[in-house]
Amino acid sequence: MKIGELARRSGLSAHTLRYYERIGLLPYADRDRSGQRDYDAAILTWIEFLGRLKTTGMPISQMLRYAALRAEGDATGPARRQMLEDHRERVRTHVAELQACLLVLDTKIAGYPGGIKETKDHDAPPGRRRKPLRARAEGTLAD
Repeated sequence: MKIGELARRSGLSAHTLRYYERIGLLPYADRDRSGQRDYDAAILTWIEFLGRLKTTGMPISQMLRYAALRAEGDATGPARRQMLEDHRERVRTHVAELQACLLVLDTKIAGYPGGIKETKDHDAPPGRRRKPLRARAEGTLAD
């Protein structure tokens, strides 16, 4: 597929795709008779994976390291697995931090008139929520 089609299907711009190819995140594309890039559809899976790594905060330098290992073949499987396991742990830590922040926001919102009165299923149990500052200052203990 041509770069325009790949851009449309991947959601990335042609400029970004060329940049990714230039720095080594994407393998160099085959060229057709007229010299235009001609990508195999399988590249879409790799681009989607790179997008997931980017979304989860993996720096480009690590993405480049992973791509280089991938290009070396199956012998680098253990190193790639370790990279992903390490990244997964960083993502889990970040998700836990975001969940704690969400709880603070929910609690803050609940302190305003018309705010939410209950936590969602994915939030902390109601017994773990803090009282709005006004209720604590007045000594109110009821939930």
